[in-house]
Amino acid sequence: MGRRYGRHLISLPRGRALRAVAYDGTGARASVLTAADLEVNVLEFRQRSFQFARVAEVGGEPYAVFTRTETESERQLRPRLIHLTVVSPLAWVTLDAAADLLRCGPAAGPDAAAVEVSAEPPEFEADGHRWRRTAAGDGRFLYVPAERETALRSPEATAALGLA
Repeated sequence: MGRRYGRHLISLPRGRALRAVAYDGTGARASVLTAADLEVNVLEFRQRSFQFARVAEVGGEPYAVFTRTETESERQLRPRLIHLTVVSPLAWVTLDAAADLLRCGPAAGPDAAAVEVSAEPPEFEADGHRWRRTAAGDGRFLYVPAERETALRSPEATAALGLA
């Protein structure tokens, strides 16, 4: 049985609540984020802005899915569109009230300078966590926590996250 949060239907087991934590500018816990908070704010990740797409449960844990579409390279004659997806445990998603942005952890300082996706290292640290970028086929790239990549790339998880 699912619950409706905004325009999204989220399936969580009974007794489980949708929660993400908001932090004030000092890093102290301020309040719990709702699905509406996720919808109206953008996620800043690797100097890019991502829009909230949905919440999905994988292995009993809720994950927030954020998406972005951009051009592959401005230097090419006919740049292709690429689709970027960030999959983060919902518990990691925080609201940086000072910057009015969502982050995948407490803001620990500025991210690395923005670079083209093809020039990024496949594994990096951002917002206090190790992340891995993988190609997901035909111009799609997926950013997932490095320690959870195997579980999140399984066929069942890919289907649950809406990435199939």
